[in-house]
Amino acid sequence: MQRILVITILIIAGEVIFALPFHIARFFRPTFLEVFQINNTQLGDIFASYGIVAMLSYFPGGLLADRFSARFLLSVSLIGTSVGGFYLYTIPPVSGMYVVFAIWGATTILLFWSAMIKATREWGGSMNQGLAFGLLDGGRGLVASLMASLAVIILSYYVQDRVFAPQQQREGLQSVIAYYSIITLLVALAVWFFLKQHSQQQKQDLKVQEDNPVSIFAVLRNPKIWWQAGIVITAYCGYKGLDNYGLYATQVLDMGEVESAAFVTYTSYSRPIVAVLAGFIADRWRPSSVILFLFLLCTACYLTLYLFSPSTMSLALIISNLVFTIAAVYALRGIYFALLEEGSIKSNATGTATGLISLVGFTPDVFFAPLTGRILDANPGLVGFQHYFLFLSLCAFLGLISVWCFTRSLKKTNFST
Repeated sequence: MQRILVITILIIAGEVIFALPFHIARFFRPTFLEVFQINNTQLGDIFASYGIVAMLSYFPGGLLADRFSARFLLSVSLIGTSVGGFYLYTIPPVSGMYVVFAIWGATTILLFWSAMIKATREWGGSMNQGLAFGLLDGGRGLVASLMASLAVIILSYYVQDRVFAPQQQREGLQSVIAYYSIITLLVALAVWFFLKQHSQQQKQDLKVQEDNPVSIFAVLRNPKIWWQAGIVITAYCGYKGLDNYGLYATQVLDMGEVESAAFVTYTSYSRPIVAVLAGFIADRWRPSSVILFLFLLCTACYLTLYLFSPSTMSLALIISNLVFTIAAVYALRGIYFALLEEGSIKSNATGTATGLISLVGFTPDVFFAPLTGRILDANPGLVGFQHYFLFLSLCAFLGLISVWCFTRSLKKTNFST
């Protein structure tokens, strides 16, 4: 029962922490842009402020995770994120959005990310890493979908005949922001009261850390960690790519704002299914082999969306390709940290290794939104999105190369950081 409680808390906290920085702009992108009176380029630059702080936080966050309890780190980060949400509720100017997103870069990463990954790896043990991370990301997906579904209902309350009046848009989005902020605060309290201060394994790891501190230079010299970082960065580009699917639905597929939000929300329900399934398969096969297949699928689907349009291919086939990429990206997220075990990274170095991998792997938080925002604004509509999917196909192809190099490094080296 205690194991179930631990993984459940990690799942809920692991998604709620990112709801305010990402869910609102992902699921409600057209409304978000209208209410805050910004364009894709400006939003991309705002996300870059988050990404820069987050990038600077990953590695020191990994060191903190190897030294402090998950209970403390997770609860403090959730409270800080919630406070930022209450500020966003006031609909601040663009300058204020830069500040709050930068603060979120610290609250969601410095104190949270590596601590969550380390706690999940500990929960899975040596034989169930795929299952552990599949459950984490799949469960996070289910939490995201359930939360977004309720948020869609909240937003739709303010809609009349598929049309928003400006005041209705503002009030509807504010209600969604308040909803996410309150949930984040409540989860912080749940983490503090129900997650143990230290598990027995954490105590052992802390003792090992004190007696035999992990050499940061040994982590830096391990090629498997660098290739895993390459896998994460390319997979994360695919995940960031989902942020504009709602905009694609409205500008290219001619859906209404609520319809596009519903489409993105409903397809997100595939995340728990495919992430857990990928985890089971990875534990019985190899995570690297499953990841290789998923990158192949993404490359093919992105190229199809680049080459064809609603005028040359049926709407059903276009939506099918969108759904396939959504499922493949969620599966990748579910298992790419299972490569820590396949790469023989020692348990007491998990935080440090995760910090380094994340430092490189999540740099799309810095460059992806500014770059793709400019791609879309340079050629609004179909042409812009064709260029967008061409860029995503290149990212997926680079992911294939990273997986191949990772598997070769397993055979050539004998690092055990």
